[in-house]
Amino acid sequence: MRYAEPQTVEEGVALLASTEHARCLAGGASLVAMMHAGHAAPAMLVSLHRIQELSAITETPEGLWVGAMVRHRTVAADTRLRGAMRVVRSAAEQLAHPAIRNMATVGGSVGLADPNTEIPVALVAASAQVEVAGPSGRRLVPVESLFVDRFQTSLGRDELITRIFIPRGPEGAVGHHLRFSRVSGDYPTVSISLVLAMEGATCRQARVAVGCCGPVPLHVAAADQRLVGTPLGEQDIAEAGQLLARAASPVDDVRGSAEYRRLLIPRLLGRAVSLAREPAHG
Repeated sequence: MRYAEPQTVEEGVALLASTEHARCLAGGASLVAMMHAGHAAPAMLVSLHRIQELSAITETPEGLWVGAMVRHRTVAADTRLRGAMRVVRSAAEQLAHPAIRNMATVGGSVGLADPNTEIPVALVAASAQVEVAGPSGRRLVPVESLFVDRFQTSLGRDELITRIFIPRGPEGAVGHHLRFSRVSGDYPTVSISLVLAMEGATCRQARVAVGCCGPVPLHVAAADQRLVGTPLGEQDIAEAGQLLARAASPVDDVRGSAEYRRLLIPRLLGRAVSLAREPAHG
């Protein structure tokens, strides 16, 4: 295996293009573990830690640009992630445990496309976009369309993630992430990320994403629409949850059966809505 430490995005792209089966190394929290377990064997590791622009966070009137090499601990502590953007901060706060949050990066979580982790789900709920650099320049991709399958993205082999854009969302919106796991620090059995905007007692806008219930974060537009225009009553939430549960394709594993996960979805959705509407979040 070869190893390289480029100092610019352009150098990194050139290295990826030069070697088949090259992989970017960000925080390494997941990729290195996969290599030790024999699940990944890249021909080259292209470390991104010397590319300074990838560690920047930039605020604009429209939202926040978060560099691919920004650590989860930094996201969890950034108070600019409020309102609808708070869903991403909430997910980073709960991800795994401090040792992982100190290592893992936002771009690494997106690029790995692990369906069981927190950040991809929250970014889908936040309608985030991903800036991707390749030989022909840079392009912006909706994060939802970047995830193709379990541990698979739409990135070309000579492309890398540079930064993620998190929009401010609707005025007055709130975001929240809720995970259910067997023990603290474990992968969730199910997770829910949501963004809500209320007008009085009526839901004006909603966007819900579910994690650990399919090969990619689950988002069902019909479930969002079932909540819009309602007071978010018990029946409204139950029916939206059932739409999500029917669309889910979970697996049976040590954290829960597929049937158990489907049963959890509407219950966790109700709890997440309740928590998001508490005064502390609003």
